[in-house]
Amino acid sequence: MLRTRLYISALALAASVPQLARAQQAAASSPPKVDPVLAAEAKISLDSARTTALHRVRHGQVAAEELEREHGRLIYSFDVKVQGKSGIQEVNVNAITGAVVGVHHESAAIEAREAREDSVAAARKSAGRAKPQS
Repeated sequence: MLRTRLYISALALAASVPQLARAQQAAASSPPKVDPVLAAEAKISLDSARTTALHRVRHGQVAAEELEREHGRLIYSFDVKVQGKSGIQEVNVNAITGAVVGVHHESAAIEAREAREDSVAAARKSAGRAKPQS
């Protein structure tokens, strides 16, 4: 019985190692959007939240990640791409408790629309910070 439990534990660990490696590779390839003010409020680390997200979407790779306040909750939002599937799985992890608070599929069209909206919002934000020329 003990041997069986050890074998199962070893298999589970071996299965999670590639996911962790992919998570680290994704983190290195695209810098996350983390506001230092929000990061100071988070109780769960970005790495821990990323691991949680990748456990929810098996065989996925994080394409984008950010820390944001959404509907009054502080969450890590991960766009997880699964090879051979269209669109992305968005996984939201509570930055205080570490619980997964949402998982939903976004088609390529929805993903493109959100990228445009983010781009417009970023342009407006930077325009508001620009100082007028004298």
